[in-house]
Amino acid sequence: MLAFKKRLLSDDKYEACAVVDVNNDGIPDIVSGAFWYEGPDFTRRHRICDVEAIGEYHDDFSDYPMDVDGDGLTDLITGSWFTETLRWRRNPGNKTDEWETVDIDRCGNIETIRCYDIDGCGVPEIFPNTPNEPQAFYKLLRDSEGKGTGTFKKIVIGEAASGHGMGFVDINGDGRIDIVLSEGWLEQPDDPYQTPWTFHAEWALGSASVPILGHDVNGDGLVDLIVGQAHAYGLHWYEQRRSEDGSRSWVRHTIDDTGSQFHDLWLVDIDLDGELELITGKRYRAHNDGDPGAHDPIGIYYYRINGGQFNKHIIDYGRAGEASGAGIYFWVQDLNGNGYPDIVAPGKDGLYLFENRGPEKEQAQ
Repeated sequence: MLAFKKRLLSDDKYEACAVVDVNNDGIPDIVSGAFWYEGPDFTRRHRICDVEAIGEYHDDFSDYPMDVDGDGLTDLITGSWFTETLRWRRNPGNKTDEWETVDIDRCGNIETIRCYDIDGCGVPEIFPNTPNEPQAFYKLLRDSEGKGTGTFKKIVIGEAASGHGMGFVDINGDGRIDIVLSEGWLEQPDDPYQTPWTFHAEWALGSASVPILGHDVNGDGLVDLIVGQAHAYGLHWYEQRRSEDGSRSWVRHTIDDTGSQFHDLWLVDIDLDGELELITGKRYRAHNDGDPGAHDPIGIYYYRINGGQFNKHIIDYGRAGEASGAGIYFWVQDLNGNGYPDIVAPGKDGLYLFENRGPEKEQAQ
């Protein structure tokens, strides 16, 4: 078992965060909502900008780090459901000036955002999950020196509404990453800018997590799917099977049916055993009190996959105010240099840091 040191960094109720070297001092910092927390101790926080409160939410459903304007400083990509706008925040390069927020596109309700280098250019493209709109991605335009220009080009690859949930998975094993959605997958063509991509309706995943993960769970050489129910009970994996004629079918297996609101998932070797573990948890009050299990205890967990057995290990568990959930956009990265990935967990329950101290037996030595 791993040992974690838990710290409450803030009572603020932002639901997204990221780890990024904000001030280019070589030390990772934490950003979440209207503030960034200066490493290595994260006790000093600095204001980014006003982040609008909308009911019990905030206008910040992701904090993806990217140097958008090519000035060598890391900016942030954000957006939200309510304002329907994809945006970036410009890093001013000091601790006092407010970060300017720049609109990229009014693209529809944004559940959250994930990024992937779909064209192999070396800079990730932005993929908002917009359940009511066709899937699209945004490419950062760069100058002759390869630096960001602060502008983006939109490429629409879907035709129908995307639905809730999105992931990056090579479904058919052709070496190209496809886009997985709640009702099927968009097959990447030879040229990712050739649109629309072909859609294959092969499943119904419900209110699926962002991301939906691809992983060969049972070691049979075929990629499977790992899916959380973001607004209902259940965490599942979908086993890919192939018939003699090459057609695919999918068999659902339960990982954990005791919790709800598994909105964000990570695959990380959290215990440094050479195998990937699944890290996830409950997003506290995802739809305020409107989801099944909204009043259940919250928690963060990692699962050793073990060929599909998914052995659960609790990092934190309890009622809100004592325990932490995982938010809509949490972050996993080694912050203290001991090699073990740490967890930064935002949410309506506050911003927490879980410092991974390694196996308990090592702590006793």
